[in-house]
Amino acid sequence: MRRSGGVRSWRLPESIPGIVVGGLGALVAGVTIGLFTDPAALVGSGGYLYGTGLLLAVGLYGSTYSIDLGALRSDLSGVVAAVTLGVVLKASLIAGVMVLTFDRPEYLVLGIAVAQIDPLSVAALGKDERMSPRARSLLTAWASFDDPMTVLLTLYVAAYAYTAAGHEGVPAVAGGGAGGYVSGLGLNAALLAGVLLLWWGGRRALRAFAGSRAAAAALAGTPPGRRAEAVLTGALVVAMLALAASGMLMPAVALAGLAVRTGAFDKVVERAVAGAYLAAFLALGLFLAQGVALLPGLVLGVAAFGAQAVVALGVMPLFVRGLERRDRIALGLGQQNGITAVLIALALERDFPGTVSIVGPAVLVVNLLHGTSQVLLAHPPRPWRRRGGPELRAAEERPSGRVAQEPLAKGRSPA
Repeated sequence: MRRSGGVRSWRLPESIPGIVVGGLGALVAGVTIGLFTDPAALVGSGGYLYGTGLLLAVGLYGSTYSIDLGALRSDLSGVVAAVTLGVVLKASLIAGVMVLTFDRPEYLVLGIAVAQIDPLSVAALGKDERMSPRARSLLTAWASFDDPMTVLLTLYVAAYAYTAAGHEGVPAVAGGGAGGYVSGLGLNAALLAGVLLLWWGGRRALRAFAGSRAAAAALAGTPPGRRAEAVLTGALVVAMLALAASGMLMPAVALAGLAVRTGAFDKVVERAVAGAYLAAFLALGLFLAQGVALLPGLVLGVAAFGAQAVVALGVMPLFVRGLERRDRIALGLGQQNGITAVLIALALERDFPGTVSIVGPAVLVVNLLHGTSQVLLAHPPRPWRRRGGPELRAAEERPSGRVAQEPLAKGRSPA
């Protein structure tokens, strides 16, 4: 809140991303539309899985596209532990709470669906000065790479949960069980290899057209060169996303985001991811209008937030040494859910009816817990403040010139 001319103006706290507010507006709009429509016909349509897969592919590409590769290399062991052991442990803790609480084996997929951290919200949290640059980079990498791992677990664990729930066959989203798992890895590898080959070949063709590497760099720095590079990159990425959505080849998309990138494409990716985020919450609203499971959603949200604290405070210090106490706390409170959890729920709704009615409230609960924790960290209650806290804060907010002048006026050294 700021004062200007005696008028109070309110602004959104920096710890709450603006895109989350947009998502809330899209959610309200979706609920409003859903009150007058029935999305059951949408779930049964042939393009339903393809549409959700396309939105998910856009979100995954955008999350890995924006990651700092230098920061990734500096804490690679911690990132690998977070997106492998951390994701599996979080999913197991959440799923265990849900299955034990409600005694429904199909709830196993719910733990995996919300085990990831939303990279869009983390991007805004990365501006928080209460976290060190190292901790911000670690959380960004964690949020970017746990998405494809979570998607992979969801796609193939869904087959077990489907059978355990008493259904015959395999779910449409599972990819064909164990055989589908092996073939899926092969298709992911083939798609990734093809994209990287075309990316490398396109850059070589640009150098050949320009005559040399220096001429190609000079051409790329001009407005026509940037436009041509953006068009070529966009065509390649769009084709990749279309193919990935048809077969749920999400690991290939996430890995391609590390290599297929160009500065001329930054704004396009940012807007595409934001559009996918809003579209996902609009679709979520359509289903929430048909009813919500408040108690399972509340338990799922609290379990997801608590599982992040357990992994960040109990497991990550074993792989990442030297983190300050405030950084460990920030990582422990870093659970946020958004586009991936929503889209996984939308994809699972066809085989596990009622998934959206549980995951939807859980996403809201997780983000509410995260926002509350950030507000408490920024403005702790009085019992949490150490003695003399208000006076110390007033001294810190005092202009530096005034602080330096007062000791000199009393005959003491500035030190």
